[in-house]
Amino acid sequence: MTTATANPAADRSRMKGAALALPALLLLLGFFVAPVLSLLVQSVTEPSFGLQNYRELIATPTYATVFFNTFLVATLVTFFALVLGFPVAWALAVLPPRWAGVIFAVVLLSMWTNLLARTYAWMVLLQTTGVVNKSLMALGIIDTPLALINNLTGVTIGMVYIMLPFIILPMQATLRTIDPATLQAAALCGASRWQAFWRVLLPLALPGIASGGLIVFVMSLGYFVTPALLGGTSNMMLAELIAQLVQSLLRWGMGGAAAFVLLVITLALYAVQVRYLGAGRTAVGG
Repeated sequence: MTTATANPAADRSRMKGAALALPALLLLLGFFVAPVLSLLVQSVTEPSFGLQNYRELIATPTYATVFFNTFLVATLVTFFALVLGFPVAWALAVLPPRWAGVIFAVVLLSMWTNLLARTYAWMVLLQTTGVVNKSLMALGIIDTPLALINNLTGVTIGMVYIMLPFIILPMQATLRTIDPATLQAAALCGASRWQAFWRVLLPLALPGIASGGLIVFVMSLGYFVTPALLGGTSNMMLAELIAQLVQSLLRWGMGGAAAFVLLVITLALYAVQVRYLGAGRTAVGG
């Protein structure tokens, strides 16, 4: 019969680690958990106790339209960001360090530029007398200016540009771990370029694609500034609705219900990613 011997050094190490993590845990409890719980309580107690706020969110056509707009834009932004970001991420992974550094600097510079300034720049570019419409008309592609602002089209264009760095960086980190010899081996086995892409490169890059796609989709669900400026009041998204309910209409219960629904959706998406593209598949992709 053996008895477990105490390890004072290990115990002290664990206690030291817990002490170092305590300030972060207190900060998380005070500035995230407590406000979320407060919103949850208000969503079922104001104006009276019950689930009437959630029933109104589901039953009111206006709120249903807001949810539809939010998920539509988030899906489109994620899709186009993936399509446009993958070639850039691949270039960062395979180009010589000098050229990859230049592209990387451009990507970071777009992130460091003020968000409001970038959104106003798109307002200038997309208006009927803006550079985009004038260029298309000068090339003979269109005869009359396109409506590219104050609608979901403008919101999607502006948000794709803003979200690109958040999808490029996770994908290029994954693509850098893929050995180019793998693609060469596929070519030697008779695979065409498209077969090598679809059956070799894409599966190996899937963890980075999933991580970047989740980041962009979740951020798009709760984005406020760009939809408010480029979309207008007729194309409201969920973050704008929550702000209006709380700031203008003072309906804290309804605003709390909408915010809690958004939080639940976000956590559900994260749980799905962890379940199906978790640590095990990430290791395989690496």
